[in-house]
Amino acid sequence: MADTKQAERRAAKLAKQIQAFSGKHGGAEGQLAHIGQAGTRIVLVGEDGGWGDLVAPSYETARLAAEKAGLTLHDEFDGEFAAKVVTGPYEWTRMAGIQIGGPANS
Repeated sequence: MADTKQAERRAAKLAKQIQAFSGKHGGAEGQLAHIGQAGTRIVLVGEDGGWGDLVAPSYETARLAAEKAGLTLHDEFDGEFAAKVVTGPYEWTRMAGIQIGGPANS
């Protein structure tokens, strides 16, 4: 019983964070990605191309949070959904740094 209430409280907190992101970015869509023992990542993409993520302790909590927030979920992070993400010089520099010896990640 306590676990259920704790999961519901966590989902409600995540839902508020999702709604705040959505409000800041003119709306949002998402995708849930299992990340092992750490839980489930809620990937968020705003209508303006902004993006971010949150981590829920379980897939069930992530799904409940998305539902409470009214977040449209995609099964996969591909195609039109992935094309909505806007990246800038910071992201490209970090990606290049990881792959070809560019600036360090720290």
